[in-house]
Amino acid sequence: MRIGIVCYPTFGGSGVLATELGKALAQKGHQVHFITYQQPVRLNGFIPNIFYHEVQVPTYPLFDYPPYETALASTMVDVIKNNNLDLLHVHYAIPHASAAFMAKKILEQEGKTIPVITTLHGTDITLVGRDKTYAPVVAFSINQSDAITAVSENLRDETYKTFTIQKEIQVIYNFVDVQRFSRKPIDAFKKVIAPKGERILMHASNFRKIKRVQDVVKIFYEVQKKMPAKLLFVGDGPERQSAEELARSLGVHEEVRFVGKQEQMEDILAIADLFLLTSEYESFGLAALEAMAAGVPVISTNAGGLNEINVEGETGYMADVGDILTMSRKALDILEKDETLNAFKKRAAEHAKKFDIANIVPIYEQLYERFL
Repeated sequence: MRIGIVCYPTFGGSGVLATELGKALAQKGHQVHFITYQQPVRLNGFIPNIFYHEVQVPTYPLFDYPPYETALASTMVDVIKNNNLDLLHVHYAIPHASAAFMAKKILEQEGKTIPVITTLHGTDITLVGRDKTYAPVVAFSINQSDAITAVSENLRDETYKTFTIQKEIQVIYNFVDVQRFSRKPIDAFKKVIAPKGERILMHASNFRKIKRVQDVVKIFYEVQKKMPAKLLFVGDGPERQSAEELARSLGVHEEVRFVGKQEQMEDILAIADLFLLTSEYESFGLAALEAMAAGVPVISTNAGGLNEINVEGETGYMADVGDILTMSRKALDILEKDETLNAFKKRAAEHAKKFDIANIVPIYEQLYERFL
């Protein structure tokens, strides 16, 4: 198959999933064409069967805001025609599904039909989609797609609740390459972070308000009262400064390290003992799944689709949003004894296998084949 994939090229879950899906499809012999404004962060190194097409957005004094959606639609048309693509798979409703609809209509005028599959990831429904500025376009674009998928049952239900959707939404869970994340920790790296064998807690996100990164610092503050511990923050974003300031005010800043955006998450997760995800909402929680694949138990909120991957008492624990004391207590329950921690690590890694890329990619292939 010749497949066009449209996504945001950033560290967010939608971009990660889209890129890893494209790489997996290419390894199975399909020809994959990425269409976006810059090379996706997970698309590193040369991979046969993968092509990257950059969307160029000319700037003119006439426009206060460059018309990215128009440029994207035009690029889609060119890539589809010049490479004879079989279908488009767009990730995130706005602006990708709406631009795909425009490209599809342009091509129909030239006698070519291109199926469009839209995958919903979360924020495009729960945040952007609910904004009255965008809601009519989001709903229209979804309904005009030939197939719609969502990364969790929770997101599917939220989409039906938010919009009048006239088509079936198929749930295809996010996935993880278990083999990639199953690696031994680098001892030298671990000793730099925790020279005295302290427990290592970790959080990874884009540091938006919805991630509640201050709660991560508060949980760590409670944990390190009872045991020696270190906290790793991976990622960056608007809430980083407030998290740093809170760590200083609580007197734990010496035990907290911000390492910024990282591509090789498997190396960092390998040294972690516990992953903290305190979000106000997660449509799925790909970061938590990657942690489990690395054998790291998870303390999370019970928001959104997190209960579809984090199994209470087996892979970790959940608590209500903002319930710092419960999450701190549960973290200590896991960390205090090696025997308990190792049991959680083993169960987390085993559970992650259900979401292995080898199990999920064939479901996308079956979906594609319906339209060929």
